[in-house]
Amino acid sequence: MVKVLIVDDSVFICKAISRILEKDPNIKVVGFAHDGFDAIEKVKQFDPDLITLDVEMPKMNGIEALKVIMKDYPRPVIMVSSLTREGAAVTIEALSLGAVDFIPKELYQAGTVGINFEKIERQLLEKIKTIAAKKTAFSAKPSSFVYNSASKPESSLSSTTATAAPKPASPVSSKGLFDILVVGVSTGGPTALQKLIGGLPKNFPIPGIIIQHMPPAFTGPLANRLNSLGGPLVKEAEQGEKLEKGKILIVPGAYHLQLKKIGSMVTTVLSEEPKDTIYHPSIDITISSAADIFRDKTLAVILTGMGKDGLEGAKKVKQYGGKVIAQDEASSVVYGMPKAVVDEGLADKIVPIDNIAVEIIRMI
Repeated sequence: MVKVLIVDDSVFICKAISRILEKDPNIKVVGFAHDGFDAIEKVKQFDPDLITLDVEMPKMNGIEALKVIMKDYPRPVIMVSSLTREGAAVTIEALSLGAVDFIPKELYQAGTVGINFEKIERQLLEKIKTIAAKKTAFSAKPSSFVYNSASKPESSLSSTTATAAPKPASPVSSKGLFDILVVGVSTGGPTALQKLIGGLPKNFPIPGIIIQHMPPAFTGPLANRLNSLGGPLVKEAEQGEKLEKGKILIVPGAYHLQLKKIGSMVTTVLSEEPKDTIYHPSIDITISSAADIFRDKTLAVILTGMGKDGLEGAKKVKQYGGKVIAQDEASSVVYGMPKAVVDEGLADKIVPIDNIAVEIIRMI
């Protein structure tokens, strides 16, 4: 049984989330809190497996409450966020502080109905149960966590609560084995990406593309956050943008990114088509497009996330003779996407998130 604490100053939102969660007999809402101070007390009282946490609340807001929870009572937290640019920026901050995912507050407004809503409900219930199963991984305090190969598997996730950016790696030169890095990630992605990008040097010797499952307003703030880490330039991709060494592009939410080669130049093509894909952006579409151009010089990395987006792209990378790195289970918030690649025998390396940047540098 997954115990969930719902934290929101809106009684309506609390009841709306509760109605959805309690449709699953394996999820129990153990309590409600209406401000940050109340949330901390209810965490101590009910010891929930997972918390849904609103951002804007009286007395103590969600960000301040999150800091206390992750420091003193660490466990999976899903933010309830507004789908606005301002809401996105705050949510990205929360994810950088250790929250594992977010759900849109607009989902629970009156009048939200239909088949798509039912599909979203099913995905949310599955996600909550999957994330809550990793509760023990949050048991160590961030100040005491030091990764090493002898760490217990479940302890590696506790480092997601650390707020300091990793120190960028020293400048490196490419051995010429790869001409493109393509990274696919979903649930748990922002924290994983901080570790990866923060470990890469400013003069990263090949271009990169990141496909993170996120709504449109969120990918820009995510790019800004990653760009502040002192590593390579990170920015949201634009239409017709040239791929360049030392620049990593994040695919804008709601768009798919493919690549086009004109002579020796490779540029981006952004499109809302195809519309019938499960994810916008699609990891499979971008990785497959990169592999078609760069062939055996494609290095693909599949990080934490639900589902199996990236599997078909990884297959194409391997068909051309490229390489694939998968994040390991212990350090993944959700092991779905990396597991799909590993189970198909496509992963050349299975690596903890703390070590993936080092592995990339070693391989390129």
